[in-house]
Amino acid sequence: MGVIVVSGSASGIGAALRARLERDGHAVVGVDVRDAEVVADLAQPAGRAAAVAGVRARCRDRLDGLVTCAGVGPHVPDWPLIVSLDYFGSHALLVGLRDMLATGRGAAVAVSSNSSTISPIDASVVASCLAGDEAGARARVLGLSGQHAYASAKLAIARFVRRNAPQAQWAGAGVRLNAVAPGAVATPLLTAGLDDPLYGPAIRGFPIPLGGFGRPADIAAAIAFLLGPDGAFCCGTVLFADGGSDALLRADQY
Repeated sequence: MGVIVVSGSASGIGAALRARLERDGHAVVGVDVRDAEVVADLAQPAGRAAAVAGVRARCRDRLDGLVTCAGVGPHVPDWPLIVSLDYFGSHALLVGLRDMLATGRGAAVAVSSNSSTISPIDASVVASCLAGDEAGARARVLGLSGQHAYASAKLAIARFVRRNAPQAQWAGAGVRLNAVAPGAVATPLLTAGLDDPLYGPAIRGFPIPLGGFGRPADIAAAIAFLLGPDGAFCCGTVLFADGGSDALLRADQY
């Protein structure tokens, strides 16, 4: 059994993952803006630093797993917040806690989205994220839309995973880095989107071959696989758990 940090642990996928991991005997250290062992706002640089420091103080020098679930959806009116939390908040934990992951069995999983492949993205936002230019990414999304901001931030975190997972500081140090890309999942985030007059109809009409929305527990199971010994040969994997939407819309883009 191990010690696993989960951001966004107070609700949605993060809460479902926490419940699953604790059921399996792991100790979970939650990071969230409320109801967590480490209370911090990952949308702010100071909050990210506080989160890293809080985890280090609580866990000393060793972690077995790290999952970055914290995020907001495209319906929020503050579009720059989306890139700050969904990309830069995730990135800060992955980079800031990487050295604590146990060599040989440590694993990290970032939560991306199938929006990263099937929604409109802005290449300059993605590039700014990957270059560490938060101010540039925030400024760029002001002229776009919430969906552009969300899909671009989620694509950027998936690309971060793909680019870094095979490198010396991750795979070379015996630490696995992967991502999961959920589709429409019945969480508070999705509920807020369904209530939005713009995004609600689009969400309801989105094709899901398996029918209906996913459950937070479905995504928790995918993450648990990537964290655990059954995912031991996964490195830089982006695992789609979206009921078949990506396969339906991009069958030949593989």
